[in-house]
Amino acid sequence: MEIIGAIITLFGSFVLLVASIGLVRMPDVYNRLQVGTKATTLGTILSLVGLAFVVPGWTAKLILLIIFIMMTNPVSSHVLARVAYFIKIPFTSRTVTDKLKLSDKALRIEHEPK
Repeated sequence: MEIIGAIITLFGSFVLLVASIGLVRMPDVYNRLQVGTKATTLGTILSLVGLAFVVPGWTAKLILLIIFIMMTNPVSSHVLARVAYFIKIPFTSRTVTDKLKLSDKALRIEHEPK
């Protein structure tokens, strides 16, 4: 079981390493948030699953940590992205469409007083 745990933990560490390289290569804050959130969630969860194989007595606590990470990482990333958008941090020049801006205009049109 320890070998399986070590392999899973090593794979989680590899995911985190690739994500850190990806963070440097991404052109803007929005892409970095996406890479950072998905990769850290997967890498950390894999590391915790590997640790559960190595130390079976910690499995219940590690499951709680995994649930906590799965609930908080996407929410915190979403909040950071919205703050970045509303303080007008620019998109990369390769961004094709701003869907939040389009939905904002649609909401204003629907709620204009008659």
